[in-house]
Amino acid sequence: MPTHTFGHGSGSPPLPAVQSQAEYDLAVPQDARRTLARGWLWLGLLALIGSGLFSILLVFSRTPGINKLLPAADFFHISLVLHVDLSVLVWFVALGGLLWSINGSQRATGWGWLALWVTAAGTAAMSLAPFLDPGAPVMANYIPVLSSPLFLGGLVVFGVGVAVLVLRSLLSAPRLGFGFGGQGALSFGLNAAAVATAVALLSFAWSTAVVPLSLDGKAYYEILFWGGGHALQFTWTLLMLVGWLWLAHACGAHVPLSPRVTLAMFGLALAGVFVTPYAYLAHDVASVEHRNLLTWAMRVGGGPAIVPVGLAVVFALARQRLANDAMRPLRAALLSSVLLFAAGGVIGVFINGSNVRIPAHYHGCIVGVTLALMGVVYKVLPALGYATPQGRLATWQPWLYGAGQLMHIIGLVWSGGYGVQRKVAGAEQVLRSTAEVAGMGLMGLGGLIAIIGGLLFVVVVIQAIRNTPASAGQSRTTQR
Repeated sequence: MPTHTFGHGSGSPPLPAVQSQAEYDLAVPQDARRTLARGWLWLGLLALIGSGLFSILLVFSRTPGINKLLPAADFFHISLVLHVDLSVLVWFVALGGLLWSINGSQRATGWGWLALWVTAAGTAAMSLAPFLDPGAPVMANYIPVLSSPLFLGGLVVFGVGVAVLVLRSLLSAPRLGFGFGGQGALSFGLNAAAVATAVALLSFAWSTAVVPLSLDGKAYYEILFWGGGHALQFTWTLLMLVGWLWLAHACGAHVPLSPRVTLAMFGLALAGVFVTPYAYLAHDVASVEHRNLLTWAMRVGGGPAIVPVGLAVVFALARQRLANDAMRPLRAALLSSVLLFAAGGVIGVFINGSNVRIPAHYHGCIVGVTLALMGVVYKVLPALGYATPQGRLATWQPWLYGAGQLMHIIGLVWSGGYGVQRKVAGAEQVLRSTAEVAGMGLMGLGGLIAIIGGLLFVVVVIQAIRNTPASAGQSRTTQR
């Protein structure tokens, strides 16, 4: 099996040779790349804060009793668009930017800053659109939009920023070589995530060029985002798997996977991405065959890589006692991530028809990725020069967020069994029985608990930033 990576920056040193015990660790550079990583962290935090504000309105609009006090449908859909785009698209891209910044060499650092500022400008435009130029909400899969020039223009600017980020990440990717350890395997996983994102961007561009403008709003955006949206799922999955292995190592656990096996799992996940260009060449983008092939690739390419890594991580944690309290938030984030992602995967097997079981499935999987990235933030904060998150609040935050989301998806599954439809609110939900009302009530309660857990994450991180040791600040001044 070839073990070279997809590219390398000039002057970037080869990664450490393979060791008898895999060390799934990533070194955080203490130079300009650390400052760039801080910028992506702040963009991610701001996206989560904005998503949390919109999610409060979103949950209220679907909770029986409370939803009667709100302007129902339009209010619900506008909130849903911004909640999804900020909590999934922007947050995930920002954490990808953080990881790619610390993974690569110093090559083209200026392009990294350009990518950050352009991406942030696009995010700001999308976030302001509901108040300045809302337009009609279009609930397309993967990237819901508001049909307004401000929102759509912001989304295009955001995409340009992501393209610059991915190009810079591939140009600065470290060399892997033929002898590599756990760090090399994690670097391969991050490089693979960058390649998956590049495929997604090419898919969006391809669809933009060929999808007929004569289609109405919902049909147009559904087809436009379908191919690239599927490719992005591989990006999020690869980032999550890297996060799982890194967090397990940070907890002192020895994952029983060799670096070569891990690289093979990452390669398997990446292979599924390349079904995407074949689907564009083989079938018309509006055809059922195109749609089904991409869905099949996501199911076949993702699962076989996730299950072995997830089981190995859980097995390693079960055998490991924590050495200090600073590890507790990391373990909480890791275990809750695996639990939620597994719950989402199991629910996906039982989807039948278009009801709220579908959002239950993807909420579980998406929250699994989110929790893994929250753990990565906790892990990386000290290396970025901030204080270490610890204490009861930091430990309970992932469990609270995960438990709330678990209640949320259980309520959706419960209601889905009675045929409650997705992407509707208020009277449109047509809740006919006490069981349906109870299911959606559990959904609402779980959503509120999850919102509290998400806001606590922001509180914990900001506390760590405010408690930055004075020596770290002096060190940054010296570097500048």
